[in-house]
Amino acid sequence: MQLKTQTRPRVLTVSVMEDRIDAATAIQFKERMREVTGTGDQRVVLDLARVRFLDSSGLGAIVAVKKMLGPDRPLELSGLTATVEKVFRLTRMDSIFTIHSSVEVAVSHAPGT
Repeated sequence: MQLKTQTRPRVLTVSVMEDRIDAATAIQFKERMREVTGTGDQRVVLDLARVRFLDSSGLGAIVAVKKMLGPDRPLELSGLTATVEKVFRLTRMDSIFTIHSSVEVAVSHAPGT
């Protein structure tokens, strides 16, 4: 699972460089996210712009990462494709995650505003 990170003031962006997060890749995704988010206290923006397919295992992996980061280190999402956005909407996970249209919007968004 290829992830690309960029550290900015108070924000760590993690871009998924794959087109799927599914049963075959979910465990690897969680492990890689644990590695890249292991240190630091900044909020994490997960860029899903390249992800075209997300199944229940992939959704579960994203939720697991949110739990792993804990309540003091938010996991926010950005760049959801229509298919992925539909998964979040149908499962009502769109009410659990802060979802931004792009990484740029997420980075410019100050928490609490």
